[in-house]
Amino acid sequence: MPWRESSVIEERLRFVVLAQRKEHSFRDLCAEFGVSRQTGYVWLERYAAGGSSELSDRSRRPHTSPQRTVAEVEAAVVTLRQKWPDWGAPKLKRLLEQESPGVKVHTRTVHRILERHGLIAAGDGHRRADRRFERARPNEMWQMDFKGPQGFNRGSSVGPLSVMDDHSRYLLELHHLGSTKLEGVKNRLEKTFQECGMPENLLIDHGTPWWNGASPWGLTELTVWIMRLGIRLVYSGVCHPQTQGKVERMHGALQSAIIKRHANPEDQAWLDSFRYEYNHVRPHEGLAMATPASRWRTSPRAFPVQLKDWEYATGMETARLGGEGQLQWGGKRWEISNALRKMLVGVQVLEHRAIVYFCRTPMRELDLRKGRAIPIQGTPLRFLGD
Repeated sequence: MPWRESSVIEERLRFVVLAQRKEHSFRDLCAEFGVSRQTGYVWLERYAAGGSSELSDRSRRPHTSPQRTVAEVEAAVVTLRQKWPDWGAPKLKRLLEQESPGVKVHTRTVHRILERHGLIAAGDGHRRADRRFERARPNEMWQMDFKGPQGFNRGSSVGPLSVMDDHSRYLLELHHLGSTKLEGVKNRLEKTFQECGMPENLLIDHGTPWWNGASPWGLTELTVWIMRLGIRLVYSGVCHPQTQGKVERMHGALQSAIIKRHANPEDQAWLDSFRYEYNHVRPHEGLAMATPASRWRTSPRAFPVQLKDWEYATGMETARLGGEGQLQWGGKRWEISNALRKMLVGVQVLEHRAIVYFCRTPMRELDLRKGRAIPIQGTPLRFLGD
């Protein structure tokens, strides 16, 4: 599955929790997660030995590589790269084979040689995406981002807020707020959720107001509110706008329209007109020339009239964090997250460890023997696609 709905650790941790609850047979549980019973037992043994940190993938790289490129070929690749520093691996491979009859080397091997010798500059290493990924149904994933300020000639530091459905490319929101301040973004999202329903997942980048570099997980007041609505946060790769390729392509089309139509991009009526055209009139090559409106439908997940505390699974203990985001539990104070102050969390006890959840997401692992609260890797969720 090209879109990862959760980190590897989170999924395996969920397996461990369900296995210890023994609500289903071990065979059925392994079948649900698509793994063999042997793999399932390995996960349980790893967790028992070292906790959540032991559930990550381990390197399968061999200690020795008998087929590693011979030194002469490697040196020749380095020499060619130094002579032609702007050439990539395919061109270097072709030249190498022309200059050295009988030598056959794979393009990927040339690329790895360049990597080993530090001959790939930042920005040269991005592979062209040869596949397009999309969610299987509407509202499974929305993408949210701000357009850059290009074309906004009246002192604006940011373009409109954009929210797009990943499956259909339907543009749910295109609104010029004039800033990235929390209040304006939250108000627009409330209106969008009320009109369109809510997504299962929301893909965002590491920008304001949905990322805080000073928080252990980047949590902000906005993202905590989104999580309380039961929406799973998925963060794009750092400095990797291709992750949000669909909304980025829409921004490109918007910029082109602004220039060629001599439009005022701060005119909300014009933005509304563009959004209608994008959804209902403009055919999309990625949709086999269909329109986004023909593939989108309102989400059945309605925006709640009143936001209530999260209902945790049966068998979990619950506790409300203190004013500094601390947990008083088991006769001890545990530091969780200041961003979650006063929030209700769930505690799942697993022998001599306990997992602290906020809504659907495991945040910290409590080592009851050593008295340590350890952040769980991979949370909040990260997008690990192309």
